[in-house]
Amino acid sequence: MSEMSYDESYYEKVTEALDYIQSAGGDFHPETAIVLGSGLGQIADEVSEPKVIETRDIPHWPRSTSPGHAGQVILGKIEGRPVVVLKGRVHYYEGYDMRQVTFSTRVLGMWKVRQYIGTNASGGIDFYLKPGDVVLIHDHINYMGINPLVGPTEPRWGVRFPDMTNIYSPRLIGLCEQAASIAGIQVHRGVYIAFSGPSYETPAEIRMARTMGASVVGMSTVPETIVANAMGMETAVISCVGNPAAGMNSEELTEEEVLLAMKAASGRIGMLICGLMRALEDEGLRVGVQ
Repeated sequence: MSEMSYDESYYEKVTEALDYIQSAGGDFHPETAIVLGSGLGQIADEVSEPKVIETRDIPHWPRSTSPGHAGQVILGKIEGRPVVVLKGRVHYYEGYDMRQVTFSTRVLGMWKVRQYIGTNASGGIDFYLKPGDVVLIHDHINYMGINPLVGPTEPRWGVRFPDMTNIYSPRLIGLCEQAASIAGIQVHRGVYIAFSGPSYETPAEIRMARTMGASVVGMSTVPETIVANAMGMETAVISCVGNPAAGMNSEELTEEEVLLAMKAASGRIGMLICGLMRALEDEGLRVGVQ
């Protein structure tokens, strides 16, 4: 198969998936996408008048096999803001290639969604972070060993070599901090380092990551934000610390521990997302953008 035919096949699959979602949603068009990470699915309850699409029904959409990740695309509004909420994501460690991992992000980009808001569960690397803390990601370290833009390029999807200086929008981070202040939620800024997983990191790897300047660690998000940035979406990521990273205490790391911490923090993250959507909608109304 030639490079051109390979690209065309992938492009057509993304187009087919988007066509299905648009057909199910009628004339609805979201301004903002929100991707819910491990254990944060109940935040989707904030969506008013939701239209729920099961991802198993969407052509070519990869299926999540990870705990805490339901497979739904939800259309509706949060605080008046038209949103598309992805309840769950797929990961590189599930055996998917990077084109499958970022398939949903490509769909959102082709739909001309303006903002991409990611959420995730993470391990705390900085000693001051504790389970339940909320971290606004302002930069990342891709330690997954692969980049989602590797391979044949598709010129209809943006530049070949996208700038990564402000991949996490300073404007959106500022709006998140304002929303957090109004809601009385403490937030931190931090750097996210992504490993491929599925095994947790070793204590030596965490010491390395801390030396490199990372604040939190996880196994997702970075591929999607790279693609979202490349496709011109303004991006922000809200990370919730699920546990101290390896070697920071004597306890064994478990996925159950992470999911419990996410469930406990989901209310605060939901309030933060609602505040951000309210700020974006108010901003849009002021400048005449509906």
